[in-house]
Amino acid sequence: MIGYILIAILIFGFLIFIHESGHYLFARLFKVKINEFAIGMGPKLVSHTSKKTGIAYSLRMLPFGGFVSMAGEDGDSDDENAFFRKPVWQRIIITAAGAAVNIIVGLLAMAVIVVTSDKLASTRIAAFAENADFVTSEEQGLAVGDDILKIGKTRVYTGNDLQYEIMRQGDHPIDVTVLRDGEKIVVEDVEFPKIEESGTTFGARDFLVYAEEKTAASLAKHATVRSFSTIKMIYDSIFDLIRGRYGVEAVSGPVGVTQALGEAASEDTGALVYLAVVISVNLGVMNLLPLPALDGGRLLFQFIELVFRKPVPAKIEGYVHFAGMALLMLLLVVLTFKDVFALIR
Repeated sequence: MIGYILIAILIFGFLIFIHESGHYLFARLFKVKINEFAIGMGPKLVSHTSKKTGIAYSLRMLPFGGFVSMAGEDGDSDDENAFFRKPVWQRIIITAAGAAVNIIVGLLAMAVIVVTSDKLASTRIAAFAENADFVTSEEQGLAVGDDILKIGKTRVYTGNDLQYEIMRQGDHPIDVTVLRDGEKIVVEDVEFPKIEESGTTFGARDFLVYAEEKTAASLAKHATVRSFSTIKMIYDSIFDLIRGRYGVEAVSGPVGVTQALGEAASEDTGALVYLAVVISVNLGVMNLLPLPALDGGRLLFQFIELVFRKPVPAKIEGYVHFAGMALLMLLLVVLTFKDVFALIR
């Protein structure tokens, strides 16, 4: 368990490092005065100040979070290279760079996972489950040889794509569009097996699919589709949470994520790497949401300034971000207690 916790801390640390590096590199590019580049939060464990640049590089006690402290972030600095003195388009790039780097690194890593995988799953049905109690979709019209094109109204391109859409939409009867003997057919109200997890019902795929030949074109297709499917999965989860499909028990804080990383590490390296990639993309996507205290919230104020050619008063923006940070910390505490109670039950 201690080993798994250390693995989780290293992964969190790396993802935070690349996130803050995005902010840092573009701040340096635009010659913004940087006071500190820190990984972690709380008291400093190690710190070194560059004699050349005056930037303090710090490792702090709490392994979750980090920051790039720039002069004039809150609009109060006499430094000519303060953040707020830079053109708004430069500030937008600096603010968005952290999340963008997380997403880009995650998508590149996803491409590597696809290229190094043993096989590529297609959308063509090869065989149905032998357990008669488990089979449902064959009885309602799907057949071996069908090439599945759509689950509901969602186009699917790969086996991973197909499995995810069945999982998400298969909790109720759903139309399935297939290509059968060269003809496009809609099989109506197909019912898939159901599974229950964390109080939520999901659909389950009850058939095997053919493997797809590895070619440059197929690898490019699978890498692209799987990358964008990861982003779609995150937005789907947010939407499903808002509409009440998932309860609070399905949401995890740092403790829950650490547990998930530990479980993935105990299975195999591939599962751990895949989960780390999903977390990296998740970190980027979530940070771009237009919510106070997140990068997306700061971007919202910067876009307002870009449109109206006048910044929102720094004091008002500061109050909004302070309130957002307080709510974020409260949510973090609630999720942490929830995850801890789940572990000791």
